[in-house]
Amino acid sequence: MENLELLIDFHIDAERQGPGSDEDTVKALNLTPLSKQSNLKVADIGCGSGAQTLVLAKELQADITAVDLFPEFLEKLTERAKASGLEGKIKTLEASMEDLPFEKESLDLIWSEGAIYNMGFETE
Repeated sequence: MENLELLIDFHIDAERQGPGSDEDTVKALNLTPLSKQSNLKVADIGCGSGAQTLVLAKELQADITAVDLFPEFLEKLTERAKASGLEGKIKTLEASMEDLPFEKESLDLIWSEGAIYNMGFETE
């Protein structure tokens, strides 16, 4: 089994692929000025199986694009979204964090809970 397959196999049934909780997601979201706005465009980058994506979908009036490199995690998120009645608010996108298809300034919020360290921060 390759390293990436081991990573997927280890995390696929976990609620989250990193530290945190639904409460932590809500707390961080409440630090933004966006929680009361509507028609938001949100990208959750490195979403994994989508624990925080589901919280964002519950808390925001938004169209959310959940992005992950691994289709297995996206499939799990799709199942969880359907079970929660949130499938209409979330679409999935299999893509690398380093090659995202979003136009500059097309999103109201870029979320990357527990995943941004994979690519780091840069300033332009």
